[in-house]
Amino acid sequence: MNTIEERARRQQLKAMEIIRETRLMEIWQSIGAEAHLVGSLRCGLLARHRDIDLHIYSAPLHPSDSFAAMARLAVHPAVEHIECRNLLSTDEACIEWHALYRDRDNDLWQIDMIHIRKGSRYDGCFERVADRIAAALTPETRRTILRLKFETPDEVKIAGIEYYRAVLEGGIRTYGEFLDWRQRHPLTGIDEWMPDMPQQR
Repeated sequence: MNTIEERARRQQLKAMEIIRETRLMEIWQSIGAEAHLVGSLRCGLLARHRDIDLHIYSAPLHPSDSFAAMARLAVHPAVEHIECRNLLSTDEACIEWHALYRDRDNDLWQIDMIHIRKGSRYDGCFERVADRIAAALTPETRRTILRLKFETPDEVKIAGIEYYRAVLEGGIRTYGEFLDWRQRHPLTGIDEWMPDMPQQR
């Protein structure tokens, strides 16, 4: 039986296989950086979109080190495209990398690697967000989020935080309700929302 949970589990396993196969963590460790999973993969909510999100920390952050790490990834035969944005002079204090990886099933995965200056504004922020979301999930809200993600057409790009906030804060349960909620709560810029901590029993 091809349930939503089984489909999500297969995506999660594929993502972890890509991380191991590309040696992503080891690549960043080789320049003295510390890499953490963030986003839907860290929350256990990876579904339709094939995205792997890493936040990587260095102190100091030298662009030459960042490029050296990406050069090691670029030689992998499954990596088809890499692009970069240098945002070190902004509040984000990072170098933003995006790579496209084609898996054995000929599916394209986007690997987003945000190389952040340790101690800057977003140091650890989205790890905390992901962990808080994971802690707030119930079996019912987890299924709802996964179902909404799978019901979203491929060509529609929606940030994961929109699903999580709509379901956990807004009580949204159907795709139609979700579309209405998005119109009333447009995402502008970086959303640092996280749910309240669950009550201890």
